[in-house]
Amino acid sequence: MAAVASSILTQQQISKFYTDGYLVVPAFLSPDETDALLARSKQLLDEFNLEDHPLTKFTTGDSNHVGDDYFLTSGDKIRYFLEEDAVDKNGKLTREKQKAVNKIGHALHELDPAFRKVTLQNDKLQALVRDLQFHRDPVALQSMVITKQPQIGGEVPEHNDSTFLYTSPPSALGFWLALEKCTPENGALSFLPGSHLTAPITKRFVRLPTGGTGFEQLIAPTDASAPEGEYIMEECQPGDLVIIHGSVLHKSERNLSPKTRFAYTFHMIESPPHAVYDEKNWLQPTPAMPFSRVLDTPNPTTIRIVA
Repeated sequence: MAAVASSILTQQQISKFYTDGYLVVPAFLSPDETDALLARSKQLLDEFNLEDHPLTKFTTGDSNHVGDDYFLTSGDKIRYFLEEDAVDKNGKLTREKQKAVNKIGHALHELDPAFRKVTLQNDKLQALVRDLQFHRDPVALQSMVITKQPQIGGEVPEHNDSTFLYTSPPSALGFWLALEKCTPENGALSFLPGSHLTAPITKRFVRLPTGGTGFEQLIAPTDASAPEGEYIMEECQPGDLVIIHGSVLHKSERNLSPKTRFAYTFHMIESPPHAVYDEKNWLQPTPAMPFSRVLDTPNPTTIRIVA
């Protein structure tokens, strides 16, 4: 890859991202910025109103992934999704509401000033995006606070983000900001380095014609050989950023510790004609809230991030 003039990342960091499919950037947010996002996240949990909530749980398995209307219409709203173990068989919460939420999403980057400032009004982030040569008019399309609640914070199995935010060709890019210390005990992220180069996108997460969501197979699983290598767990300090290639395999374990693991994450994709995002995808823009442009002056002559 040709040398890139970088204002945030070194050439070594850029090369490591393209080699491994992810990159940890220490202390990307200042302590004040991190504390502000964490405080706002907790305030949102306090504001969570259970009275008209459908008790939608967020699940990650292939067979029972969330797909109700509350979820499907959350792209231009701030909504709350519960941990599986926070609701009993009678539909009652097993704990206080602040400790029952799995994540808050999916339009924090547009609707909440604290998160908008970090996502769409951040010169440092724009410079980093340019460093990675992700210049083809990238747009932010979803954002979430993931809380990873104590004792019940659910396991997230091996996956890649382009499965859930599919474009043709794949172009998803994730930004994951630790708001609290992330350890092996409370569900730190693990990655399979280089898997973005060897693991094809085998399926995509779609809206089903009959309602709800499901997976559409792109290639037969038997046609995709299992990527080789060992997962690496990345412990993070508050304020650290993890940049995640849309095709790299990653996961996190269940949180069995007494501590939360708050993180703020958002995703970008390229805009047409460089990548096509179609009506099958579960998340859809609305006339009132199209996907949010990230760069003030896109440069369509540079390369994609697609490996």
